[in-house]
Amino acid sequence: MATLRGSCQCGGVRFELPDEFLSMSFCHCATCKKPDEGSAKTFCSVCGSNLFGSGWPHSEVTSVRLSAIDTPFGGRPEGHIYVRSLAAWETLPDDGLERFEAGRR
Repeated sequence: MATLRGSCQCGGVRFELPDEFLSMSFCHCATCKKPDEGSAKTFCSVCGSNLFGSGWPHSEVTSVRLSAIDTPFGGRPEGHIYVRSLAAWETLPDDGLERFEAGRR
């Protein structure tokens, strides 16, 4: 298992994680759009980069924003989750990925 490195836009936050993902998804949930609903979100206090989602810091498993990972890694998202919360102005791409009304679990 390799170690991936990530950071925020300004480089003030740096982190490491294993290169084994439980899953990779495009998330359209309202909790990402309005953080006071549901699970905690973690942003850099300087540049505002969105870094981590549900689970952190109270769980061994958390979601990591793929855009925050600096090390090249394999794989690609497997689906779109929480499509029931799709904003009125959003259009899902015709990318052939599976779509879930809620999460995958």
